[in-house]
Amino acid sequence: MLATRLCTMRKLPSLLARTLTSGTSGSSVLPDMSEGHLPIHVNNVRSRLRDIVGASTNWRDHVQAMQERKALHTLLAKRQEDLPPRRMKDSYLEVILPLGSQPEIREKYLNVHNSVRFGRILEDLDSLGVLICYTHTKQEMQPRSPLSIVTALVDKINLCKKIIYPDCDIKFTGNVSWVGKTSMEVKMHMLQLHDGDYSPVLDATFVMVARDPENKRPAFVNPLVSETPEEEEIIKQGELNKLKRIDFSTASLLKMAPTAEERNIIHDIFLNTLDTRTVSFRSRKLPPNSVWMEDAKLKGLQICHPQERNIFNRIFGGFLMRKAFELGWANACSYGGSRPFIVSVDDIMFQRPVEVGSLLLLSGQVCYTEKNYIQVRVHSEVYDADTREHQTTNIFHFTFISENEVPRVVPKTYGESMLYLDGKRHFAATMKEI
Repeated sequence: MLATRLCTMRKLPSLLARTLTSGTSGSSVLPDMSEGHLPIHVNNVRSRLRDIVGASTNWRDHVQAMQERKALHTLLAKRQEDLPPRRMKDSYLEVILPLGSQPEIREKYLNVHNSVRFGRILEDLDSLGVLICYTHTKQEMQPRSPLSIVTALVDKINLCKKIIYPDCDIKFTGNVSWVGKTSMEVKMHMLQLHDGDYSPVLDATFVMVARDPENKRPAFVNPLVSETPEEEEIIKQGELNKLKRIDFSTASLLKMAPTAEERNIIHDIFLNTLDTRTVSFRSRKLPPNSVWMEDAKLKGLQICHPQERNIFNRIFGGFLMRKAFELGWANACSYGGSRPFIVSVDDIMFQRPVEVGSLLLLSGQVCYTEKNYIQVRVHSEVYDADTREHQTTNIFHFTFISENEVPRVVPKTYGESMLYLDGKRHFAATMKEI
């Protein structure tokens, strides 16, 4: 699957090579829907979204623009049954990021390692996912959509390439793959041009929710119908994904006690860190080639300016993902002592919107390690200077792989032990996927 150019790079350990060249197991093969679809330039995605909702490009006009959207309430469907069903190909879109054919846009995507910044890719995926959902719910007689469609969850992003080249064109494709009453699952794929052919780079699954024009209450969306047995399987998989998310949330360590096996793991860690020279539960000793979890943190602060707002004048979800990823990457880099590579992103829940002007606090934590792998959890919260209150907005989970084996991260407190087990669960889920 790797392109010829990748083979010329310095060889990594076999574990790294196997991980990054394996595809996403269990993912359904989408039927070809590209016929008759003209690709959209990546720079036009955000402008199309502004046109769809009537958003102003001028920050000073945002209050008036939101007031005008209130009149769109009358266009909302009272029941989902009142909306015409859509096919998968009705929402299919292709977006081109011409890094090779238009070098002038390359600077924005370039990192210091002469490859593409993955945080920028997260931004593009987020915008594309929203545009796909607006395409699914488009009504021909309505010039502006009454729906406010926002990202609720990044279910998973699995990569099958280590390097994204900065001088080769990129193509994004995607469509709605499952629909509930007010939510939509979107599957997207990213490919890069090598030697005249597009080869896969990543697969992504996002969940979007539709709300009323003021973004206050849920709104119905068009149902999805299948045309082929393959599409029927994709819809069934979407329903299974929903059930898996419910099960994972129900078993959360914030709600349920660890399993018997997990309790044994934590107790073994505790016993292995006791200082044998003393007979005390408080005297702890770090094992060889290990790092205390409290010493594997990294923090950052971001002032949320109007430049980073979305079409609803709140902070763009893709921007939050980029900032969280970059902090997580730096956390993994400083921990492992070498350049890490992203393997998977999963279970990013958007718990509350971030308002323009907020102080965004980001806290990265290496919470689990295994051989070359580093599992990083990034917690984001906003600080209200008037009330002096902190409110969680997002939790991000990133799986990185390093060129060399990394030290083992060791929890000391009960709270850190729960973070360790949560990281272990996310890592196991990622390994099962790839």
